Amino acid sequence: MDWQPDWGLRVRMFVTMFLLFVLYIVFAGVLTAYMQGSILLFAMIFGGFSLVQYYFSDTLTLKSMGAKTVSADEYPQLHTSVERLSQQADLPKPKVAVVDSKVPNAFATGRNQKNAAVAVTTGLMRTLNQDELDGVIAHELAHVKNRDMMVMTIASFLATIAFMIVRWGAFFGGGRSRNQGGIMVAILVSLLVWIISYILIRALSRYREFAADRGAAAITGKPSALASALMKISGEVDKVPDKDLREEAEMNAFFIIPLKSGIVGRLFSTHPSTERRVEQLRDLEREMEAL
Repeated sequence: MDWQPDWGLRVRMFVTMFLLFVLYIVFAGVLTAYMQGSILLFAMIFGGFSLVQYYFSDTLTLKSMGAKTVSADEYPQLHTSVERLSQQADLPKPKVAVVDSKVPNAFATGRNQKNAAVAVTTGLMRTLNQDELDGVIAHELAHVKNRDMMVMTIASFLATIAFMIVRWGAFFGGGRSRNQGGIMVAILVSLLVWIISYILIRALSRYREFAADRGAAAITGKPSALASALMKISGEVDKVPDKDLREEAEMNAFFIIPLKSGIVGRLFSTHPSTERRVEQLRDLEREMEAL
């Protein structure tokens, strides 16, 4: 199975970005018209921090997850797999990192293909066989090839600003102010912008997981191995104590399978259900066998 451009993903990215662009133009107009200078200054400062965070996203994400960049001497088999799969995906070899965690999972980070990192947990390496581990690594490399981290960071940039304005609106709008009414209008518009952005970004995020699964199948030629890995990971995550899960829940969007979070959490999850992903991979397996 050869790697093919995912036009479904590209169209969804374009439509989502276009809708977010229109939404943010309106948002910026409201901020300019109704907000006091302190709010605009806050938005500019926060935007500057976000750009710095994006530029150093690989280093910051690895540190926040407690991931340690490892050498080929420390994990020779893991490095060999990443290098081989990167060549098959026509990608530069990313940095390789390991997280000492019981939670079986993996993630990719980095602002572009030349500044990427792929991390796996020790729990993942203990849980999966080599073909399954290759499938998971290939899934993360597909995210890198599709530039998902860059797209999702840009897509969520002003949504995060809108959320912060809503969250801290009472602080900025508190007390007596000649512009109290304007501040409240801007806060309400910020809330609306955040809700719409949240829905659009979640829809794009779920589709990108399907796209990465298809990409992994193209890289390895073994959709069934990734399907098996997803089922194993899902089963093992359910056995992990809630305390361990809470420590890593903030990084849910980066993981190959999100941590359990109840019915409401699944409704607003960044990932589609494991069952739907496995079903897609089995369909791909049948297609490949028919060729």
